[in-house]
Amino acid sequence: MSRTRVYLVDDHAMVRAGVRAELGDDVEVVGEAADVATAVTGIRETTPDVVLLDVHLPGGGGHAVLQSLRAELPGTRWLALSVSDAAEDVIAVIRAGARGYVTKTISGADLRDAVRRVAEGDVVFSPRLAGFVLDAFAATGPAPAPAADPATDPGLDLLSAREREVMQLLARGYTYREIGGRLFISVKTVESHASNVLRKLQLSNRNELTRWAATNRLL
Repeated sequence: MSRTRVYLVDDHAMVRAGVRAELGDDVEVVGEAADVATAVTGIRETTPDVVLLDVHLPGGGGHAVLQSLRAELPGTRWLALSVSDAAEDVIAVIRAGARGYVTKTISGADLRDAVRRVAEGDVVFSPRLAGFVLDAFAATGPAPAPAADPATDPGLDLLSAREREVMQLLARGYTYREIGGRLFISVKTVESHASNVLRKLQLSNRNELTRWAATNRLL
């Protein structure tokens, strides 16, 4: 199986070097840039699977890179990686088209998982940024269905109490490892519950689950 092709955009060389080291051999880093203009040129030339994008960059910021290339490169996924957890930064890049937003406190293992999930089309964000991300989806996504009464939603009735707990943490962006730690269960058990949740709710991925949970007032 081919490795995910990743392009790094950050204005600090030491940060880029650290991210490269953390990603290791799980991905193929096809280029890197320190400012908007260089990033736009490099991403256009390499057409990566995923762009790891800092929010604050010389020349206009991460959202400027996205706005320049998103329509041109529909197959490229964008994951913001920033020290900032400010609401305005999160919402700006999500509205511009990023598929996720994680802070630089993320572990190497979780960053690799985030890149993999974004490459597969999922939405990924640090758990405490969930509210910002949902605000951005509401502002830019399709009009949501009318909110259902959680007590009468037929899909919810199919879930066990434990599956509901897992579902809510998944929808809020927690990783399997974090969910396992919070619920005192193994990662394999979390994976099993997650699979059951998606199957019972007839959903394909975490993005759809997050929207379903928000619509049903379960976040």
